[in-house]
Amino acid sequence: MHLKSIVQNAFNLFFLLALTGCDNKAEINFYDKNLKQHHLKCLQFNPKNNGKLEQSLINLYPFDPKCKNILELSYKSDIVCKSPYNTSIKNTSAYPNAYIELEVRDGFKLLYSYYKDLYNKPDIDDLKDGFDKLKDDIL
Repeated sequence: MHLKSIVQNAFNLFFLLALTGCDNKAEINFYDKNLKQHHLKCLQFNPKNNGKLEQSLINLYPFDPKCKNILELSYKSDIVCKSPYNTSIKNTSAYPNAYIELEVRDGFKLLYSYYKDLYNKPDIDDLKDGFDKLKDDIL
């Protein structure tokens, strides 16, 4: 193997590793594979606080306080991805510093999750995008 192709392969590997630490693409997980064919009939939502996103979520869907499937919303801003593989990217480009996550549980059993890294503080549009995807996937 030539030195040039060894260096190119090493660079390509480093670049791929750098991209795997954090990104802004939504990550969807079906922990209960049956949800793909048998959607949920209802959701319950009990906000942990009385913020703008929680109030907006309440207006997006007719939540049922008696439903066994519980939607949890979490989000945070002003965070830093600490992956050592991203040092060069963090120094040379825009980098996610917030996230939004929607999880659906049946008791303690996780059924579904939507997670997205963000470049700004989570807002109503981010919430609506995530909840629209959740509705398409499991409701």
